[in-house]
Amino acid sequence: MSNSIIQVENLSKKYVLAHQKEGNVRYKTLREAMTNTTTSLVGVLTPLTKKETHQTREEFWALKEVSFEIKQGEAVGIIGHNGAGKSTLLKLLSRITEPTTGSIAVRGRVASLLEVGTGFHPELTGRENIYLNGSILGMSRTEIKQKFDEIVAFAEVEKFLDTPVKRYSSGMYVRLAFSVAAHLEPEILIVDEVLAVGDSTFQKKCLGKMGDVATKEGRTVLFVSHSMQAIAQLTKRCVLLSKGGVQFDGCTDKAMQLYIAGQKSADEQPAYYQAPSNKTGNYVAWVRAHTSEEQGVHCWGKSITFEFALNVTNPHQSLCFSFQVVDELQQPICIFWFFDSQAPFRKEAGTFILRCEIPKLRLYMGSYTLTTWLSERSSNTLLENLTNICPFEVTMHGTKREEYEWQSNECTYLEDAVWKTTSYENI
Repeated sequence: MSNSIIQVENLSKKYVLAHQKEGNVRYKTLREAMTNTTTSLVGVLTPLTKKETHQTREEFWALKEVSFEIKQGEAVGIIGHNGAGKSTLLKLLSRITEPTTGSIAVRGRVASLLEVGTGFHPELTGRENIYLNGSILGMSRTEIKQKFDEIVAFAEVEKFLDTPVKRYSSGMYVRLAFSVAAHLEPEILIVDEVLAVGDSTFQKKCLGKMGDVATKEGRTVLFVSHSMQAIAQLTKRCVLLSKGGVQFDGCTDKAMQLYIAGQKSADEQPAYYQAPSNKTGNYVAWVRAHTSEEQGVHCWGKSITFEFALNVTNPHQSLCFSFQVVDELQQPICIFWFFDSQAPFRKEAGTFILRCEIPKLRLYMGSYTLTTWLSERSSNTLLENLTNICPFEVTMHGTKREEYEWQSNECTYLEDAVWKTTSYENI
């Protein structure tokens, strides 16, 4: 007997979009709509010139022939860019809407957290909504009462338990809604990007709880998120959606790599910088980041090499070069200075290549860029400063969760980061 808990076959969902077109104008402003309404009300006094109104309809397939199977106890990530069909898929699985074609077989109770306040009645208190949600999930009052204290403790809303939830902040809403969904023991837990509303501490607690639900309690979790760090931490399998279809279904490592590669434009050269052809003097000709994966994707903990080509027309003994790794919030992470009094670019003109190898790049997951400085130290003159170049992405491909958690508690991101291998090539 199959242990599949969700089976989706050729699932499609079509929406019909209506476009109203009046004359040669497709859209009307609010002022035009109000004017037309007012004019029609006094039409008895003011004859109207009728305009021909056309209405066109357009079919939009949010999902098209999607098929996959999920086994009991799996934690599966659903990822994809905005408009890929993720939320539509979850609504179909939660039976909020019906599919146009195809079939869904779901075995067991489903708890869904698709948006802030899903399943909550705003006029009821937090206490009353816990019992209401439990009843909707098919739990008896006795079962809900047994879990009540755990739900309240996890949500941290004891003070406001008897306050109508319409007065809750979005963060409080999510804390209570997630706590109810996770603790009332549904066979399937579906969580959308809604967790992004909570603070970082609560998000970490939720990820831990979902991990326990899947690994220790043997229940199924479907998790949608744009945070690749959260996806890597919780799931081993991902379904990558693109334009309403399944682009990839398999290990999280590969799915994340395809997702990140899809964020880059076709003509973009990831992890690469090329100086304009009209530059003169002393400057950085080009920069490359040799990441462990293609498309500027680097796996946490693996070796990375940064390569710099210096074009020197005016050699000077105090010529100095350094670079810095910067995160997506434009916060500097680490800086590397190059010191070598015998460096040939300080003595002769030409184009020289410098290589900096970092044996184990252990940065948090996310996007990073490089900043470079080329200066003359003796005169304290800055010759060139490049910013936001060579973008690359750090992921958790093949990294064990405990290794990452150990590193997260350490402040030494790059204790091995030095100029391990430096060579010069006058080209």
